[in-house]
Amino acid sequence: MGFQIQSYQQYLDDYKKSVTNPAEFWDEIAVHFKWRKHWDKTFEYDWSKPETKWFIGGQLNITENCLDRHLASKADQTAIIWEPNNPNEKSVRVTYKELHSKVCAFANVLKKNGIQKGDKVCIYMPMIVELAVAVLACARIGAVHSVVFAGFSSKALAARINDAGCKIVLTADGGYRGEKTTPLKNIVDEALKNCSTVNNVLVFKRTDQPINWNDNIDKWWHEEIAQIEDICEPVVLDSEDELFILYTSGSTGKPKGMVHTCGGYMVYTTYSFQNVFQYKEGDVYWCTADIGWITGHSYIIYGPLCLGATTVMFEGVPSYPDYGRFWEVCEKHKVNQFYTAPTAIRTLAKHPKDLVDKYDLSNLKVLGTVGEPINEEAWHWYDDNVGKNKCPIVDTWWQTETGGILISSLAGVTEGKPTFATLPMPGIQPALFDSEGRKIENQEAEGILAIQHPWPSIARTIYGDHERYKNVYFSAYPNHYFPGDGALRDAKGNYRITGRVDDVVIVSGHNLGTAPVENAIDEHKDVVECAVVGFPHDVKGNALYAFVITYDKVSKPEQLKNEILELVSKTVGPIAKPDKIQFVSGLPKTRSGKIMRRILRKIASKDTENLGDISTLLNPDVVTEIIDNSL
Repeated sequence: MGFQIQSYQQYLDDYKKSVTNPAEFWDEIAVHFKWRKHWDKTFEYDWSKPETKWFIGGQLNITENCLDRHLASKADQTAIIWEPNNPNEKSVRVTYKELHSKVCAFANVLKKNGIQKGDKVCIYMPMIVELAVAVLACARIGAVHSVVFAGFSSKALAARINDAGCKIVLTADGGYRGEKTTPLKNIVDEALKNCSTVNNVLVFKRTDQPINWNDNIDKWWHEEIAQIEDICEPVVLDSEDELFILYTSGSTGKPKGMVHTCGGYMVYTTYSFQNVFQYKEGDVYWCTADIGWITGHSYIIYGPLCLGATTVMFEGVPSYPDYGRFWEVCEKHKVNQFYTAPTAIRTLAKHPKDLVDKYDLSNLKVLGTVGEPINEEAWHWYDDNVGKNKCPIVDTWWQTETGGILISSLAGVTEGKPTFATLPMPGIQPALFDSEGRKIENQEAEGILAIQHPWPSIARTIYGDHERYKNVYFSAYPNHYFPGDGALRDAKGNYRITGRVDDVVIVSGHNLGTAPVENAIDEHKDVVECAVVGFPHDVKGNALYAFVITYDKVSKPEQLKNEILELVSKTVGPIAKPDKIQFVSGLPKTRSGKIMRRILRKIASKDTENLGDISTLLNPDVVTEIIDNSL
């Protein structure tokens, strides 16, 4: 599209315009999309309510932008490359014409099953092409999709179905992830024992495993779609109509159903996708996330398809059948842009380098990271071994709530800096506040991050609980969005995310971000990964507790602890030395790879009676192990 930033000077010019005249700036971006009716006003907002609207009065359907408008010139271009869990199973390429046909047909299936504009649809599926089809089919008819990661427990699934009031559940008999087969239909059955709004369950046959069947509500996907026509006119929606609800992982208590709307989300995800990754015609782009997370929504489906890109969907995990699988897929599909999580990079860095070197990665042009700040050791491993020191690394900072990337370098256009997300995207106006709530005007500073002007893809509310939305995101700093992260800003205006604000621990009167301490510990040659949290201390007020994973079993724990303390003291300062260091086999993580620091804080504080629902964790067993061995 005609909004690709191609030089640093253009970035500076565009950024200045986006701040001084945001309406004109975003108007010039939005005209590149297909609208059924042009908007009457670019935006308006009142963050005291809080309320944000973009492209007001505009009408569109996002699937016309993802599919229909590409048919004239890209009908036979690959839209989605699907790579299965098992490398012996054949990968699938779906063209834009084929994807359009599949989406229209399944949209008709949804209508046949009583789904209309505004109805809520729960999608609990493995990473197969039909998951993308289901998402787009909902958007085609104006139904609101709520994708739940197909690894969550029945309890977590039921909570999300009930909160949104979903009328239908789309699932599969089972799903493959590495060596495991997940019984998805059985989990749905269990969830529905506590749900009253669901009328139908459509089941895709993926694993052929035995399942229970309820003739009253269960229907086979292949039977429903047989002999149904693949013509479905898109429902014309208002720019501010709901597109989807996506629940946060619940790492800080009850999951929040973030509501994203049609017009602004479409414009911003496409704009940010093209510019951050510098996608060019003919490139093959791969984001390893699951569509159950916002990264999958924005940067596997909507952003890439709106741009007319070729996007890879991967069913499997980086460790199966061995830890070279990511690089095997990169070679196989000649991947140009590769986007993954620091957790995955750190895990892969533990394994022999020849698992990377045996594959041809010469097609890679851009590497990306998402989900958490990347520590320096992992950054350099990624740069040296995967990028061969020739691929810019975009360290992207954003959230479920923001809809799209807010702070990141633009690959090869703006300068990258290890461990820094770097510069704000055009239209994004970050600010730093001190612990007293005062805005920090100095260029070089560290404080609490906030955003002082809306951008098109900001979530509009928490579904069914606007008061909570206001309290969580807009009460800390008047007229600013508060993401909950701390940040450091250097002399050039680059931002480094220092961790969640609730991970800023005041030790003996000093504000200590836990991320720099973690980075220091991670530098030790024997350390794989760590997490640092605060806990109450009689003298200091708070102290630091480090949970540390090592490559091998620790034979001399006291010696290793002393080496870690010396490293922290030297790197961050003596005040940052943890009072407690516990060696663990794993850390409690959400299935998107985020460390559940809330649980670690409770363990560190010896408050283990009320840990909340840990069934949604990737590894719930590790919690018991950590508690049993806690100091």
